[in-house]
Amino acid sequence: MNAPHPLHPTTCAAITNEALGLTRIFEPTIQLAQWRRAPDSRICDWLETHADRLGPGLRQTLSPGQPPDLSQLPAGAGRDALAEDLGLLAEMLGELLDAPTIGLRLEVIRRAMCPRLHVDRVGIRMLCTYRGPGTEWVEDHSVDRRFLGAGSSGLPDETSGLLRPGHRIESIPPFAVALLKGSLWQGNAGRGIVHRSPAVTHPPRVLVAMDAGW
Repeated sequence: MNAPHPLHPTTCAAITNEALGLTRIFEPTIQLAQWRRAPDSRICDWLETHADRLGPGLRQTLSPGQPPDLSQLPAGAGRDALAEDLGLLAEMLGELLDAPTIGLRLEVIRRAMCPRLHVDRVGIRMLCTYRGPGTEWVEDHSVDRRFLGAGSSGLPDETSGLLRPGHRIESIPPFAVALLKGSLWQGNAGRGIVHRSPAVTHPPRVLVAMDAGW
């Protein structure tokens, strides 16, 4: 059974319930691949219990499949489950991109990190939100890229001209694993998924970002 699709037809995103669907990120037209999966109650409960004790997050470099060291975070079954899940995601990204190391950022966010719509200057980045709202994104045909960054003249996304009439802001669900293609992917200059951080109304939002290292 297919996962729910965005509210309008999309040509730049591949959204499925199967991990194998992430391989569609290699298709030239696909800028975002999502594997939608059910939340892990152990991780959810642990994050709720220790929401005020998570600190600022952490940075680590992992070998594919290596679970991160989360010993600085409060102990519990949820912490162990999170470490196991992050190890799995690092293994998946390493295999997908044939990378010997994975750079991991576990972000504990109390306000929107990147609130403006933008494109990352990376090849492919993996994101997963474990607590709070997921990353927001916009379909290719809904944006006028001339108004990205400095082209907005400092105006909000909704009034700068970046968003075309009839656009919708989509959201990656919590626990979904997403691969976001950036402008530095081979043959992807001038493209890349347009996305932004959501507003954080019930902090902290907990997000992991992974990048391949060579």
